[in-house]
Amino acid sequence: MATRTDAPTRREQILKEAARLFAERGFHGVGVDEIGAAVGISGPGLYRHFAGKDAMLAELLVGISGQLLTGAKRRLAEADGGGAERVLDSLIEGHIDFALDDRPLITLHDRELDRLRDTDRKMVRQLQRQYVELWVGVVREVYPGLGEPAARSAVHSVFGLLNSTPHLGRAGSLPGRGATAELLHRMARGAFAAAES
Repeated sequence: MATRTDAPTRREQILKEAARLFAERGFHGVGVDEIGAAVGISGPGLYRHFAGKDAMLAELLVGISGQLLTGAKRRLAEADGGGAERVLDSLIEGHIDFALDDRPLITLHDRELDRLRDTDRKMVRQLQRQYVELWVGVVREVYPGLGEPAARSAVHSVFGLLNSTPHLGRAGSLPGRGATAELLHRMARGAFAAAES
């Protein structure tokens, strides 16, 4: 989740291990004691950082949705007139980084989103809609033959492709990260091109 190069905080360590454990065994299959043991503190010690497992789940899912949107906005701003093609490639690269580096969060989102409180689930959906709309605008610049509904469908299809990484096998069983990222990038661009034709 964190893209910083400095050491993760205790809170970030807890979230990373919670995501891994929730993805492996399901939200209800993991206790706070197990999460605490994974980061070297007692289960009750987790309550100094989070109100409970529900709060961890909310922070994970709302957090990654917010990070994706913030990252996409940053990539758009950094393009600084570099053209829509460059922006789209940068957006694809950013989502591939997420899909390869945060595979447990994809699984967690697929399985556990409905467990969030209504307010948190609505926040996730709102952030995701903004993320999609940002992509739709860029895709329509690169592929002007795509109408808005077709562009939106293509964006969702590409997200489905990129977010399939948890089903590609264990992290060590994939070809090298660079080769996998390059293949996913080519497939994403191919999907957009095919949608326009």
